Amino acid sequence: MKKIEEITLLYEISKALSEHLDLKKSLYKVLGILSNSLNMIRGTVTLLHPLRDEIVIEVAHGVPKTAIERVKYKLGEGITGRVIETGKSVAIPKISEEPLFLDRTDTRKLKQELSFLCVPITKGNQVIGALSVDRPYDKNYDLGTGTEILTVVATMIARHVINLETIHLEKQQLREENQRLKGELENKYRINNIIGNSNKMREVFQMISQVSKSNATVLIRGESGTGKELVANSIHYNSRRAKNPFVKMNCAALPANLIESELFGHEKGAFTGAIRQKLGKFELAHKGTIFLDEIGSISLDVQVNLLRVLQEKEFERVGGHKTIKTDVRIIAATNKNLEQAVEEGTFRGDLYYRLNVFPIYMPPLRERKTDILLLADHFLEKYATENGKDIRRFSTPAIDMVVDYHWPGNVRELENCIERAVLLCEEGVIHSYHLPPTLQTGKESNTLPDQSLEEAIASLEREMIIDALKNTRGNITQSAKILKTTVRKVAYKAKKYGVEYYHYR
Repeated sequence: MKKIEEITLLYEISKALSEHLDLKKSLYKVLGILSNSLNMIRGTVTLLHPLRDEIVIEVAHGVPKTAIERVKYKLGEGITGRVIETGKSVAIPKISEEPLFLDRTDTRKLKQELSFLCVPITKGNQVIGALSVDRPYDKNYDLGTGTEILTVVATMIARHVINLETIHLEKQQLREENQRLKGELENKYRINNIIGNSNKMREVFQMISQVSKSNATVLIRGESGTGKELVANSIHYNSRRAKNPFVKMNCAALPANLIESELFGHEKGAFTGAIRQKLGKFELAHKGTIFLDEIGSISLDVQVNLLRVLQEKEFERVGGHKTIKTDVRIIAATNKNLEQAVEEGTFRGDLYYRLNVFPIYMPPLRERKTDILLLADHFLEKYATENGKDIRRFSTPAIDMVVDYHWPGNVRELENCIERAVLLCEEGVIHSYHLPPTLQTGKESNTLPDQSLEEAIASLEREMIIDALKNTRGNITQSAKILKTTVRKVAYKAKKYGVEYYHYR
């Protein structure tokens, strides 16, 4: 075979192998190319089953299907078995003169004399199969050249097998990782993972439980930082749509002219900068749930299209004419007074009533005082673990400050506050001086009045004495050891600050 023909042959085989991720389809195409180029009458790719030490025909050209399914070789059996066992190529000029040739496929009974070429397919140092070819006997044909070509093809097949194994392994790993992450999300957003045992939060839990299994539109109301997104997550991951997409969008985070494109998508050329078609959130969330945060900030034009999706379950992309059907559950959230917005004409009344099918009100933190310590302990444990610190509790004055503060930023502000305190604390206890200045000196919270230096020192001393006495069940001797001072000084300071330590016995 001429060099230019060999290069063309190898190029065609490389192209065939890269066209399919299905191994059998690729191999059948390779054998078809060899049939045309090498004057091949029959060709087979056999693979070794590693557990059974059994050789099976994976694909074949010119061999009946019944023979492909029936024929099997043992390792070392026949020419093919020996090639796979030794890893060495074999070229037989005339198969009629070779006693080891088995003809298990029963396809070589014709009087025509045949030559047989068989080369190993190897993966690293391991032989995984063989590539064999029957061609008419030709005394002028160089079997060595034919064997070299088949060896190169076998190497290409082996590389393809390795690539496919890698792809299949990566797909399996991705599937497993996807299942693991879904499991984590479902566990993370279980209803009982939302922290709170106040009466108001119990009402929220009950409403989440009631609405999760339905397809009803949910409107979550409440101040910023109360956990509206957490409730939306919980509803989705406890619903029948949990295995389908959960798409989130903050309507206040985008300019008004981009919200419609984000929600419904756009066609190529719909506006300046639309260089390609884009799928919107509603298409991406098909069969799943879409969470529209800050729904009260969208413009009246977008409200019209959103109302249509809610009523008709259909929409068009920006710049498009094709009507797209969608099956999406909508969960919306807002911290605005939508009733007032309807009266003012900034929010459509018909959209409000379509959204307000099942309202859930998230109470601000100041209305659920009994949950503050639960949340504070949770965030303390979380950030102490993240930062590798052994911080186990809050001091009594710190607890008083946390409970008495009015928390305008709600749970989000509390979390940030505890994270800061953990970063500042180098002890096993978070004290009041680890908390932000807003808690220590804020006039709105009435947690502490404005103080002079002497008053601040006296307050700190009193706090430390109270904390030590509570920790030792009122034992003044042990308290003095904790404070690294004398019993006399502790007794003096306690009397000065009105701390009657015997009350703690």
